[in-house]
Amino acid sequence: MGIPLLDLSRQYETIQDELEEAALRVLRSGHYILGPEVSAFEQECAAYLETTDCIGMSSGTDALLAALMVLGIGPGDEVILPSYTFFATAGSVARLGATPVFTDVDKDSLCMTREGVEQALSSKTKAVIVVHLFGRVADVPAIREILDPRGIPLVEDAAQAIGGKFEGKPAGSLGTMACFSFFPSKNLGALGDGGLVATKDPSLAAHLRKVRNHGQTAAYEHDEVGGNFRLDALQAALLRVKLPHLEAWTEGRRRVAARYRNLFADQNLSEILQAPQDDPNRHAYHQFVLRVPAEKREACLDALRQENIGHNVYYRIPLHQQPCFAPQTGSFPVSEDAARRAIALPVFPELREEEQRKIVETLRKAL
Repeated sequence: MGIPLLDLSRQYETIQDELEEAALRVLRSGHYILGPEVSAFEQECAAYLETTDCIGMSSGTDALLAALMVLGIGPGDEVILPSYTFFATAGSVARLGATPVFTDVDKDSLCMTREGVEQALSSKTKAVIVVHLFGRVADVPAIREILDPRGIPLVEDAAQAIGGKFEGKPAGSLGTMACFSFFPSKNLGALGDGGLVATKDPSLAAHLRKVRNHGQTAAYEHDEVGGNFRLDALQAALLRVKLPHLEAWTEGRRRVAARYRNLFADQNLSEILQAPQDDPNRHAYHQFVLRVPAEKREACLDALRQENIGHNVYYRIPLHQQPCFAPQTGSFPVSEDAARRAIALPVFPELREEEQRKIVETLRKAL
């Protein structure tokens, strides 16, 4: 059967009864949009993220869009974000008529840097989106040092980083707002789409609750145009089952990542490939993305395919090179190098040691 990039059925087997009980509870309740399940999930997430307000959203993309909407982002505004990230980060900016301004990323963490933000600032900068890429939490405090005196809000795109920490503080508690995705493949995944915005600002929280429901202030009264960004009660109930397991699952991912590094060292691969490293903070390892020599990547991908080993490439085309955004001025050597060299390997908590050994041996032969 091979080795999957992600096998959600293994996780499901461990909490099957809890999930099915929660689903049945919602089905029997007759309350399927927002309501008590969503409110309870929001409160539980706020406690986990060490923040004051969490607002459930229909997806991670809609969470980003709603966050930018309440900041008043629109035509003529610029929003700074990294070039090496998933499309939704920039797409949400463009959908509001604003201009995404791309920066390169750090050569080790692949996250946005203070220096990159500083170089991209202009009189039109209305916000900055920092992406915690692949579960690695970016140095938000350093970036805020240059943004806060200017009154520029910082939005954490934490779609890949729930469970991660920076200097002991959870991803999602570091910026003006933070946006999460509960797409099924995420570390905390729904059984469909779902998202969340976290904030410590009560006025932003109130605005987000209004925007997610068509800008409605009272029944059929709207003082602005919002969206249909509401979280389903069913997804909230299922996520409530999963949230208490998240810490254990995060540690499971971290063990898998550490085992990869040990296996690479055993096979004398550490000098040939570049594996993601831990730092004093907690990497959540949503993905385990290593970088191999560019001239060897296709051979590695072919070898993984032949052995039926799940893998992916994040991201083949950086955002500054995407046709809908190009041409972009600036220099992006790290983003372009990562796009040529990256390979994502399986990293889910239930991955077995013998499976990892086969993955590493397959790469060793290809390299």
